[in-house]
Order: sequence, then C-alpha cells, then structure tokens
Amino acid sequence: VLFLQIVHILNMTSAKIVSFLLHPEESLHSLQNRIDFETGISTGNQELLLETGICLDPRKPASQCVIDGVRGWDSYMVYLFDKSKTVYDGPFASRSLSDCVNYIVQDSKIQLPLPQLRKVWAEAVHYVIGLKEDYSRLFQGQRAAMLSLLRYNANLIKMKNNMVSASQQLKAKLEFFHQSIRLDLERYSDQMAYGISSEKMLKAWKEMEEKASQCAQAEDIGYLDEQIMALHTEIVELQKSPYARRQGEVMESLEQRAIDLYKQLKTRPPDHAYSDSTDMVKIIVQTVQSQDRVLKELFGHLSKLLGCKQKIIDLLPEIEVALNNIKEADNSVMQMQGKRQREIWHLLKIACTQSSSRSLVSSSLEGPPSTPAGNTPPHPLSSLAAPEEGENFADVIQENVNYLELFSSILQEVRQEQNSMMVS
Repeated sequence: VLFLQIVHILNMTSAKIVSFLLHPEESLHSLQNRIDFETGISTGNQELLLETGICLDPRKPASQCVIDGVRGWDSYMVYLFDKSKTVYDGPFASRSLSDCVNYIVQDSKIQLPLPQLRKVWAEAVHYVIGLKEDYSRLFQGQRAAMLSLLRYNANLIKMKNNMVSASQQLKAKLEFFHQSIRLDLERYSDQMAYGISSEKMLKAWKEMEEKASQCAQAEDIGYLDEQIMALHTEIVELQKSPYARRQGEVMESLEQRAIDLYKQLKTRPPDHAYSDSTDMVKIIVQTVQSQDRVLKELFGHLSKLLGCKQKIIDLLPEIEVALNNIKEADNSVMQMQGKRQREIWHLLKIACTQSSSRSLVSSSLEGPPSTPAGNTPPHPLSSLAAPEEGENFADVIQENVNYLELFSSILQEVRQEQNSMMVS
C-alpha cells in the first residue's frame, strides 16, 4: 500500500477533487486522457499546475505530480485549469451534509439525548472543518495561478527587454546610415562634373535611402510597449489586492467555536439529559455563508488572474513578430551599408587607375626639356643617345611602340571596369 501512487487533482472549474491511482511508468498524456473522461476537459485545454505554479512537463511521466515520501502524500494537490475559460463564476455548491447533521439543521430545537448529540455534533464539527479546508485548497489553487502568471510575466518582461534593445540598436544604425548616405550623395554630386559618374549607382543609392526609411517602421514598438506596461500595472494591482491574501479568518474563528462547543458538550455528566443544537446550527449556517462569500471573491480574483495570463499569451506572438521584423530590418540596413561601401571603394579604384593612366600618358607624351635662355633648341632627335653609347634609332622607336601598346591596354582595362560598374 505504501508504494501505491495516488494523485489528487482539484478541478478549479468545479471545485471538486478527482483522484487517480497511477500505473507504473504511466505517461502524463495517459493521465490527461483519464482526466478528460472524468472532468470533460479535453487534453488540449488542460493546464495542470503544481503548488509552485509550475506546469507539468509532458515529457516526464505522470509520477512527477506525486511527492516523494509518505508524509503529506494524501493532501498534496495538482490544480486543473481549463485553458478555454478565463471566467470562473460558479455557482459552486458546498459539500453535502450527512443525514444526521442535516436532521439538526432542519430543526435545530429538536431535543436529543447527550450521547446521540455528541455523535451528531462531532460530525457537525467535521463538516465545519471540511468547509474551511475546501476553501484553503481553492485558495492554494488561486495562488498557484498567481505564481504561474508571474512566471509568464517574467518571460514577457525578458522578451520586451530584448525587443526594446533590438529596436534601439536598429534606430542607431538607421541614424548612422542616413547621415552617411546623405554625406556620400553630397560628395558624389560635387565630383560628378570632373570625376566619375554613374546614373545607375546614384539611383541605387537613393533607393537605399528610401528603403532605410521603410525599415524605420520596424523600430516602432510603442503600441506593444504601452500594452505591456498597462498589463504590468494590472498585475501589480492584482498582487496588492486583498483578495490575493487568505480570507478565511472568519471560517477559522467559526471552526474554533464549533470545537469549543463540542468540548463543552463532552464535559457534561453522562446522564439522561436532553439538549437542542441551536448554537451548533448557527455556526454551521454562518460557516456556509462565509464560505459562499469568500469563494465568490476568490473566483472573481482568479478570473482576473486568468484574464491577465491570456493577455500575455496573446502578446507573446506579437512580440516575436516584432523581433523578427527588427532583425530583418537590421540585416537589410547592414547589407545596404556594406554594398554602398564596396561601391565607394570600386569608384576609388577606378579613380586611382585613371590617375595613374593620365600620369603615364603625360610622361610619355611630354616634349623635350626646355632649352636654357640664349641657346637654340636642339633637334628632337638630338636628345636620343648616340650610336656609340650602345643604342641605335631602331631601339628607341621600338621602346616608344611598347609604351603605346601599354597605354592602349591600360585604357582598355579602364573602359572594361567602367562598363562593369555601370552594369552592377
């Protein structure tokens, strides 16, 4: 018997407890199917929470909801919620009266002998204690829902911080991109008259600037931030609410009064005296009324908790979409920045090539050095080396032809590079 594993599940939608004997190595899915059969809540809508607010892991066996050891195993609860509902409004009927207790409730002035009255009052005390314990279990279920909500809220805050950080980074990159491309466009316009120009590249840069302006829409997360802040304020208010704390003081007081009344009855001498149950019935009625009141408050507060939780569940996918949009915009800006920088370096390469070509052409085509004043300019051929120095006129002509071929190849290479830039 000690090795049997029994799980007690408190259905928060009906305030009733269902118990199951777990089979060895039974899966959680198997247990959920049995819960579905008993409660009518489908497996997809079941949310099983431990007292700590942790949801049961479907990858682990069903025994995860049973505590180890003997002490407390029969009072440990798993709390069942229906994810398709966010309003739990009852009505929730109190536990039923036994026949003998119902007998004195129907007529509290009926006279009973003390031995029989002790038995009836003992059951009455047990009933009052049971009402208080029922409320305590339901309050613990509400607390588990609150802890679960706080876990969801912590995850929401983490995702919100990641979203805000990514949005701020995107905003900074966009500002840098806009400033740099404006400067590039200004400098490009200044050098077009005497430098290199490409209408296709200029058009591509302006399209980049427009696309960057469209990317700025991804950084606008103000509407999500407002919803998250409003939801955070609502959760804080729920935590501060008096209904978030145990409201069973009146029931505990009535429980003690019932116990004291029963003790007084036990001290009476065992004679054949008779007595009525007026005082005990008053306690029973007050306890039932108190339970009705606190349960109404409890489930009203629980409905607000579940409503906030559903809002978080609805917000998480929207934040995920916003994060993906920010990442895509960030990647797009970085790609445009890299492409523009590569084009700038390509322009610089072409400019350097043209500059070196001009220098080579001017050095090969410039005339003989100027003649000092008072001297007649020498013949163009007089600057050539004399034959006795080991050179002849044919060698000089061949050297000039080589220079001309080199110059032609350089010009051809420059034209090819300009054409490739226009195509890109």
